[in-house]
Amino acid sequence: MEIDPNFETSDGDVLGMGAQSSGLLSNLTNSIPGIDEAISFGELLRQVHSLEYDCIVFDTAPTGHTLRLLSFPTLMENALAKLVTMKAQFGGLFAAMQGMMGASGSSMGSDEDMFSRLESMKQLIEEVNVQFKDPEKTTFVCVCIAEFLSLYETERLVQELAKQGMDTRVIIVNQLVQLLSPARRKELAEKHGISEEAVKSVCLAQIDSRMQMQKKYLDQIAELYEDFHVVRMPLLEHEVRGVDALGEYAKRLLDPHQFEV
Repeated sequence: MEIDPNFETSDGDVLGMGAQSSGLLSNLTNSIPGIDEAISFGELLRQVHSLEYDCIVFDTAPTGHTLRLLSFPTLMENALAKLVTMKAQFGGLFAAMQGMMGASGSSMGSDEDMFSRLESMKQLIEEVNVQFKDPEKTTFVCVCIAEFLSLYETERLVQELAKQGMDTRVIIVNQLVQLLSPARRKELAEKHGISEEAVKSVCLAQIDSRMQMQKKYLDQIAELYEDFHVVRMPLLEHEVRGVDALGEYAKRLLDPHQFEV
């Protein structure tokens, strides 16, 4: 599913209110920082909310985008609460201004409809916030590689998730190298027409160097996240694309790879 992040359509429709929504409220809504992305996020969750699945997986972007995404429910809740409060405080003023500008009754009615839908959206976001913070319904799986920057970003993400009260207990460490098995050395030797010893000498130095670097960060991961379930995944020879590749990757998650020493 892909949702257009631009919630104001070409015919003036704002939040699905129709083209009759007043320019005043349209401009007010558009002026809220991040409201376009937040509306898209709310629409996505509303669509998903109406479907029936045992498990829904959000495959998110890198850390900065992910944290912004996760802050949308709170942003939406606060923004919509302010709009509803403004309507209660200044509803009469809005009506008077519309009358002075010659607005029709249907236009004022559409604004009431808009506020009604904003209130419904606010209730949805409040429900989403509760679900996000319920460890029985939502958990966050962090994915990283055994390098400094990735570990740093993972720690930043874990700390921020904790601040927001979101559950996270699993870390997947991807692209871990390992020594070539005898069978693999023989396969490479035959493929390139060289001896197995040549394959071993060419690969050993680079592989050993990479393994030592990764071991340093794996040790740090083990120390930082001793209460987490850490899954170590080997460096694969192909991209994880397509149903078959995803199925194979899932098997490795459920039955962790045994690294040769």
